Amino acid sequence: MTESTARKTERSEKEQKAHVLTLPLADTRVDREPHSYERWLVTKLMRMAGSPPVRFRLWNGDVIEPEQQEASFTLHLKDPKALYSLVANPNLAFGDLYAASRLDIEGDLPDLMETLYRAVHAAREKWPRWLDALWKNHNPRSTGITEAKENIHHHYDLGNEFYQLWLDRAEMQYTCAYYEEPDLTLEQAQLAKLEHVCRKLRLKPGMTVVEAGCGWGGLARYMARNYGVKVHSYNISREQLAYARQESERQGLDGLITYVEDDYRNIEGQYDAFVSIGMLEHVGKENYPALSELIKRSLKPNGIALLHSIGRNRPMLMNAWIEKRIFPGAYPPSIGEFMEICEHSNFSVIDVENLRLHYAQTLSHWMERFEASQDKVADMYDEHFTRAWRLYLAGSIAAFRAGSLQLFQVVFTHGGNNQLPQNRGDLYTFPAAPEEA
Repeated sequence: MTESTARKTERSEKEQKAHVLTLPLADTRVDREPHSYERWLVTKLMRMAGSPPVRFRLWNGDVIEPEQQEASFTLHLKDPKALYSLVANPNLAFGDLYAASRLDIEGDLPDLMETLYRAVHAAREKWPRWLDALWKNHNPRSTGITEAKENIHHHYDLGNEFYQLWLDRAEMQYTCAYYEEPDLTLEQAQLAKLEHVCRKLRLKPGMTVVEAGCGWGGLARYMARNYGVKVHSYNISREQLAYARQESERQGLDGLITYVEDDYRNIEGQYDAFVSIGMLEHVGKENYPALSELIKRSLKPNGIALLHSIGRNRPMLMNAWIEKRIFPGAYPPSIGEFMEICEHSNFSVIDVENLRLHYAQTLSHWMERFEASQDKVADMYDEHFTRAWRLYLAGSIAAFRAGSLQLFQVVFTHGGNNQLPQNRGDLYTFPAAPEEA
């Protein structure tokens, strides 16, 4: 193999790992001044976005200041086509342009995104119908069994070494941590989350648990190691399962945990507890009735179920760029849509907790570690991929801070189950977080 061929092969492998994030860059060479109508477009765009404190620097260096206020952030558009893309569909174009380095940002990225989310949310009520239709997010991709595997591969099979750069070092949790105290480390908060979940499920030694979507297997290991329960964990990500099985064997938990490479829809048997952490976002609203029936037949008469999921205050589609580039098929349910799962099978809801600000703090810790490892990430993939994931993490921090996203933990059981605690005191008898992790 020649040196040139080797470089092409290496680049091809990186592009394959990065999936559709590695997009061709447009020719950004510009040798003309902005037209007057292009300046007008920038002003109009900012008005439609709620007039946030943002200035624009155009491709020739000209600056357009915000109306009636000082700018806190600067968006630098590198070429005229970037402006037209942004005006046509900001929900998709903002992410693509930033990832391709055709749009740069001066100022704190999470703070900018939070400012934009709040401004757009307030302005949207006054949009004309044609603009709402033009900028509308698209419906998520199918989450059927075949498509679900492709969706999960797109996001979770990027390589375990990538996620190890910035997730917690305790159990590789890629879901909201529980900051019982605000100064907890990421490791402490993630272990506190696992403990909090186990307490809500009222686990006891010898019980059986089924888990739908196990990630890297951390919850299953925690339940088996600390509560002596037997766990069946289902997942369709081969990368995650390889790590989970290796860790289970290393910790001597093979006799208590069975990791199953299969879709959650193929769960069989009855269990004392059903748990799913961070999978409901990938299920698809059309599959909620089937999920409800699955949980009903999987739970023993006195069994308890817990679903932990990103959600909304009201029904809303996922941002177009996130759904297309980062999380295909994703749909975070509103709390009302969440309750449809319980209503469908006559479940009694025992507890609902919203950990929205906990997720904002979790993401801030992730982003700190991601930024510290960005050179390694760029070497593993490319700069385009690195910028896309930086924006994804920053935008997620902003969405939870601004209230665009919520994090629900819902606990429920069969409608006729009377073997329930009188109060929640047992959840808080002692701190969930370890002193060290």
